[in-house]
Amino acid sequence: NAIMEKFWNDFKVEWWDKQHSYTYEEAVEAIKAGIDYFNLIRRSETINSHTPEEFRNMAIYGGISA
Repeated sequence: NAIMEKFWNDFKVEWWDKQHSYTYEEAVEAIKAGIDYFNLIRRSETINSHTPEEFRNMAIYGGISA
């Protein structure tokens, strides 16, 4: 649960607070774009400056040592 709490806090501070959604549809699109940003673009120091997708691929296909 702590991991999700951290994600939602970062999401709100770094992404949502900068969005200006006025309709439900705009809010949905902003959330989708934010999740893509956090998974595909934003680098995290806790995983050696990789994106979550890069880290996942390294875990699946090799490249991460235990």
